[in-house]
Amino acid sequence: MSTSDAGTSPGSGTIVERTTKDLARAAISGWLGTALEFMDFQLYSLAAALVFKDVFFSTQNPSMAIVSAMATYGVGYLSRPLGAWYFGRLGDRIGRTKVLYYTIALMGLATTLIGVLPTYGQVGILAPILLVVLRLAQGFGAGAEIAGSSVMLTEYAPRNRRGLIGSLVAIGTNSGTLFASALWGILVVVLPNDALISWGWRIPFLASALIMLFAVWLRRNLKESPVFESRVDVVDGVAMSEQEFKELAAHKETVLAAALHEKKGRAFFLGFFLRFGQAGNSGMIQTYLISYITAVLLLEKSVGTNVVIISSIVGFATIPIVGWLSDRFGRKTMYMIMSSISVVLAFPMMYLLATKSVPSVFAGYIIMHQASVLALASLENLTMAELFGSRHRYTQIALAKELAAILATGIGPVIAAAWVSATSGSWIPIAGMLAVFSLCSLGASLLMPEVAGRDLTVVNDCKKGESVIGPFAARERVALGLPAEDPAVPVK
Repeated sequence: MSTSDAGTSPGSGTIVERTTKDLARAAISGWLGTALEFMDFQLYSLAAALVFKDVFFSTQNPSMAIVSAMATYGVGYLSRPLGAWYFGRLGDRIGRTKVLYYTIALMGLATTLIGVLPTYGQVGILAPILLVVLRLAQGFGAGAEIAGSSVMLTEYAPRNRRGLIGSLVAIGTNSGTLFASALWGILVVVLPNDALISWGWRIPFLASALIMLFAVWLRRNLKESPVFESRVDVVDGVAMSEQEFKELAAHKETVLAAALHEKKGRAFFLGFFLRFGQAGNSGMIQTYLISYITAVLLLEKSVGTNVVIISSIVGFATIPIVGWLSDRFGRKTMYMIMSSISVVLAFPMMYLLATKSVPSVFAGYIIMHQASVLALASLENLTMAELFGSRHRYTQIALAKELAAILATGIGPVIAAAWVSATSGSWIPIAGMLAVFSLCSLGASLLMPEVAGRDLTVVNDCKKGESVIGPFAARERVALGLPAEDPAVPVK
């Protein structure tokens, strides 16, 4: 990484250089943003599993209260594709940093306001309505947050270290999960149940404002992605319109013309199913299993929060190791390995968890969480950034992530809650759903090209038979020890 801002001019198709300090600031910004998003995610999922059934819904039918709490968790995903589309297009048009500033402010404000909502006992049906409104606002901002952080950090990172550096996004998700779980763990231990339901549940949501304010301050001074500034279709910090781009393509390299006529969809659906598998596993393991442990297995609430805390700590080793291995062996290879492991583990680990033995619960949960959620999250963000072309990268990642999340994470816990209730608490439906989600990631990984090290300034999506190293990367090829004059590094 350069130690100065010297480099070629924006719009040249050659990477504009950034300093090591710029990379560090981008890394911290991406880490904080994803930490806040997943802290919000885990705060809400744990609250939905532990107390929201008592706070925001009628307690006359406990089983329906649980299903309703899971449903309000899922409704937040309805607005995420809208946010992904709106902010994703904006980010591809005017740059990453401005959009990331808006998304984190909206997301954080909505989360904080949940902490001041009235309860069902105070205002009746208005309580869950207000909760749904804030969940929709939260989802609208979050719809482009992790996608933007993924794009930003991947576009900042050196080519041969993207897996390791890009894993900071997943480490951010894990940090948010850990922080939220730790807050809930302390509250569950310190407060009696009546106090927790009466006022204690508000503390984690109000505390999230501190992280939001720091992240907003940091992003005010963050430099734009060097890949965005270096795109051949960006002039004076704004991307060309479609008509302007067509006129440019008529007089520039053939790769630009090819980008205009390429068949869209294949890369998007590969990214969609990579995300679908990981998101489905995440919703099942990080959300529904906590409710299953407390409401079905009837273990102490502290078991559910403590197992998430310990597993998140273990994840700080899992995530960067998997990212580093993907730099060494490729994204495709690591995806196939980790997805296969997830499929194989689904039934035995759920059987272990369902024994109700606390050590077995911890072992089953932690192993599934590492393999089926955190390892795949480490691979997902940078793989999708390398899979998509530079002109619509932000939009495609955001939409692929959020549409998959609606179908997988949003409705998965609701289906699981209803299915388990219908089978008198059986663990088999949960194991079956986990296996299906993991098979989706495995299938996508078998069909995808190897994308590790791809030139991110290339406008078109990556597909088999293309060059990973694009036509604008001679300087970086030399840094990798490759011939500068030979751009053809075929995709496997």
